[in-house]
Amino acid sequence: MLKPKPLFPGARVALVAPAGPVPPERYGPAVRALEELELRPVVFESCRRSHGYFAGSDELRARDMNAAFADPEIDGIFCIRGGYGAQRLMGMLDYDVIRRNPKFFAGYSDVTALHIAFNQKCGFITYHTPMPSTELYAGVDDFTMASLKKALFGEPFGALRNPENLPLTTLVGGCACGTLTGGNLSLVASSLGTPYEIDTRDKILFLEDVEEEPYRVDRMLLQLKAAGKFRDCAGILLGWWTDCTAEHPEKSLTLRQVFQELLVDEHKPALMDLACGHSLPTLSLPLGSKLEINSISGKITVLD
Repeated sequence: MLKPKPLFPGARVALVAPAGPVPPERYGPAVRALEELELRPVVFESCRRSHGYFAGSDELRARDMNAAFADPEIDGIFCIRGGYGAQRLMGMLDYDVIRRNPKFFAGYSDVTALHIAFNQKCGFITYHTPMPSTELYAGVDDFTMASLKKALFGEPFGALRNPENLPLTTLVGGCACGTLTGGNLSLVASSLGTPYEIDTRDKILFLEDVEEEPYRVDRMLLQLKAAGKFRDCAGILLGWWTDCTAEHPEKSLTLRQVFQELLVDEHKPALMDLACGHSLPTLSLPLGSKLEINSISGKITVLD
């Protein structure tokens, strides 16, 4: 996997909206958040548009993404927010242009679809990070900012550690090494059966989600299980599951029960409660990098 050049003070960073529209009151603060990181944001048209639950038409959002990669004066690309819509662009992206112009690329949630495509089709590392109009516009904690800066400016990640008051939990003990892939469970599951299906062979599979009841998490994990994605992977990392609680808990399994019933019998080293996902504080993760995990000691190390 190619590692794109890191950003630097003064780097020109494209702001694009491949999914949902930006709330008007967050637009200015989102731009200023990148300026405070000493970056020079270049705002693309999709960030100012709205088309129902999309940031402009599919054609506009795809054009912005293609143009951001093609422009030699753009050093990196930040998705300004997630939402829904990135998957509608998959057949409209110019993967040849993107492959020839690998750049720092960041976002999470719905952006998972783009991470998988760029990792697998274009062969470069991308970054699962908080986004300008979702978290950064309001300011983030020191832990989140320190991890984000490692991703932005090319500092070695080394060991990935949770905040001290948020310990990791062992689901299945063991050690594994592999390329990091995954992201939002809903997007990973909906990739199945498409030309953009996630490949988990010998990889460390990271999953998180938000506002999904346990039975829906169960259904999506079962879909991945039936497709052999857990059988094929080397190890599993489970992040935040924000607001993934049952409306009627007395009639529901807990998420831990779901994980135990569907993942333990795969016999893959697995850790729960990684501080990454739709919550703060959160780690930034280098998707496509090689990771080593020891789920007994709770140690996670980025090897490249």
